[in-house]
Amino acid sequence: MITLTKEHGPADLDGVTHLSIGVSWDPTAGTSGGVLGALRRKAGTDLDLIAIAMQGGDPVRLAGLDSHDPMGNGSLVHSGDNQTGRGDGDDETVTVEFARIPTNITSIVFVAAAFKKGSSFQKARNISFKVYDATGGSTQQVADIWPSLLGQDNGCAVAKATRAGTSWKLEVINETGKIKQGDEHALMRFAVSK
Repeated sequence: MITLTKEHGPADLDGVTHLSIGVSWDPTAGTSGGVLGALRRKAGTDLDLIAIAMQGGDPVRLAGLDSHDPMGNGSLVHSGDNQTGRGDGDDETVTVEFARIPTNITSIVFVAAAFKKGSSFQKARNISFKVYDATGGSTQQVADIWPSLLGQDNGCAVAKATRAGTSWKLEVINETGKIKQGDEHALMRFAVSK
C-alpha cells in the first residue's frame, strides 16, 4: 500500500505494476438559474484528462483527447472522452502498465484541462482526481486529489510518475495554471514545466 499526498512527496511504486488515474466532475449551471441553468446542467462541460509521456525534458507521446493508446502496446491507455461529466464514478481514466512503458520514457505527467473552447473548470463542480493501484486486476484507491475552487485557471497538473532506475515514483502535484484552449503545444509546455 502506497501513501500518496502532496505533503509526503514522491511515493515509491515498488510492487505496483498497473496504475490508474481518473477524473470525475459534475455539470453545473454556474451562476445561471431558470431555463438557462437547466440547459447548462443538461449540456454539461467537457474536461479532459491527458497523460503526457516525456523523454527527458521533451514531450513525445500524449494519451487523451483523440489518442487512446499512443505507445501502440497498451502500456499507456486512455478510456475515451466524456464531454459532459454526467454519470457515476470516474468520467475519464488513464491506465499505465509500467513494465511495458518503453525505456526511453523518463516520466509521465498527468494533466486535467478545460481544453476545448467553451469548457471551463468554473462550469464543473466536485472535481476529483483519484489514483488507483490496479496491480493484479484489483483496483484500490490510494489518493483522492481535489483542486482548489479559487481562481480562473483551466488546467491542473495532477501528478507525475518518474522512472527511478528499474522502478517508478509517483508525486502528487495538484497545481493549477492557464493553458490556451485548443492549443496542444500550450498543454505540453504546461506539463513540461512540472
